[in-house]
Amino acid sequence: MFFSFSKTKNWKELMFLAITGILFPVIFVSAANLSDMEEMCANEGWKTACNEISESECQNLLNQCQTYFDAKKKEVEADLTKTTAEKNTLKNQISTLTKKIKDLDYQIYQSNLSIKSLGFQIVDTEESITETEKEILSQKEKIGLILQAVATEDKKSFIEVLIASKTISDFFDNLVYLETLNVKNQELLDHFQKLQTTLEGQKINLEEDKGEKESLLELQSVQKQESAVTKATKDQLYTLTEAQYQAQLKEKEAIAKKTAEIAAKMIQMTGLAEDQKAPTFGEALDLAKEVANSIGIRPAFLLAIISQESAIGRNVGQCYVTNASTGAGKYSNGKLVSRIMHLTRDLPVFLDIINKSGRVMEKTPVSCWINDCVSQYAGKLYHCKAYVSDTGAISCAKSGYVAYGFGGAMGPAQFIPSTWKLYEEKVKTQTGKSVADPWNLKDAFTAAGLYLKALGGGAQSGEYKAASKYYGGSSSYASSVSTRAWCINEYITKGSMSDYCQGLIF
Repeated sequence: MFFSFSKTKNWKELMFLAITGILFPVIFVSAANLSDMEEMCANEGWKTACNEISESECQNLLNQCQTYFDAKKKEVEADLTKTTAEKNTLKNQISTLTKKIKDLDYQIYQSNLSIKSLGFQIVDTEESITETEKEILSQKEKIGLILQAVATEDKKSFIEVLIASKTISDFFDNLVYLETLNVKNQELLDHFQKLQTTLEGQKINLEEDKGEKESLLELQSVQKQESAVTKATKDQLYTLTEAQYQAQLKEKEAIAKKTAEIAAKMIQMTGLAEDQKAPTFGEALDLAKEVANSIGIRPAFLLAIISQESAIGRNVGQCYVTNASTGAGKYSNGKLVSRIMHLTRDLPVFLDIINKSGRVMEKTPVSCWINDCVSQYAGKLYHCKAYVSDTGAISCAKSGYVAYGFGGAMGPAQFIPSTWKLYEEKVKTQTGKSVADPWNLKDAFTAAGLYLKALGGGAQSGEYKAASKYYGGSSSYASSVSTRAWCINEYITKGSMSDYCQGLIF
């Protein structure tokens, strides 16, 4: 049994079949009807269709299109693998680029679907926030009325209440009334606090969803840029003869060797502990695959975090703790600074880690304190610039402001000591080592992987929020990680990386 639709087929009829599941399963196995899927998904017919159906029906359609694109991408990736294994001729190279462009198109289409889905979530959350705020206002009014009634009764003296009561029974009824008001008021206050917690959670979710939407838009921009470059390369190849193409390959050797160049590219490390050596990108990628697969997260996501945190170890810190009593130290240029390690939260743990790993404190790099001063008013922080004197003393640009935050993050994954302590035993269990060392590449990758998994990064759909939480709640950080993960995954699956991605990663 199959269905056949012309391009002028009524949208509502097509939508009914798609949403009820009649059309899509058949199309997945019937090549004759692929044009209908192309019309609905690849040609973004869903944009028109979603204007004529309910939100839930539209969401169902988007989910089915996502499934369609997943299948199409796997087909293209299989074709890409087959083509690149064939003889390197001009014809095959053009075919490879054509398939790569198609793959990028599918990724862009999927981004559009995800952006649309997030749009639904954002609207739903905004409506929930509005309803919660209305309920909070209603609760405030009820609490106010009860407090007013209690206050009125409290103003009356014992004699007044007794005189006003016609009988002893009336007197005790009045006491019961007051007690009931107090109980009811406590119930309202409890409910009010729960509503406030709910509202705060809804606002956090809203900001995360908006941030993820912006991240997808930025990633889509990178995908479009990549597609445009690939199309330009393909167009340029059309102007060559086979002989010219082979001569170009021989002269530049860039296309044939690009994978090897990236894999062998050295990461020049700065701010390293003395016992560390620079890994190649290939070594870092192999380690990410080993660790991520054993933990249950995507290797590209894990390596993207390490890339964002320390450029895969290129910068694990430019400061050194030199005072074991105060956590003060110096910058790599020798300038003193009094604020590196948090005195009570992190310094004792840091010293314990240094001792266990056999490192020398004064020669072990950690992250520097970000020069920042703050003043708090009405629950909000206001920032101003901080200055460090030659003696390491800190002063703020504005009066009434105080120094804020600390440095002290350790190793390629940039864990602060107190957080590392939470994962120290888990890292030892995972690696089978007796000592967990935050400056050791495998230990750092393992700690980051375990932490990301705990933050919800085990599923690709949860990676954005996990990345944001990894940095303490930053949409710009999570957005950068998402783009880096895409670049790394392109290399993992296709063996190539654009100049833009290379500039970002290296």
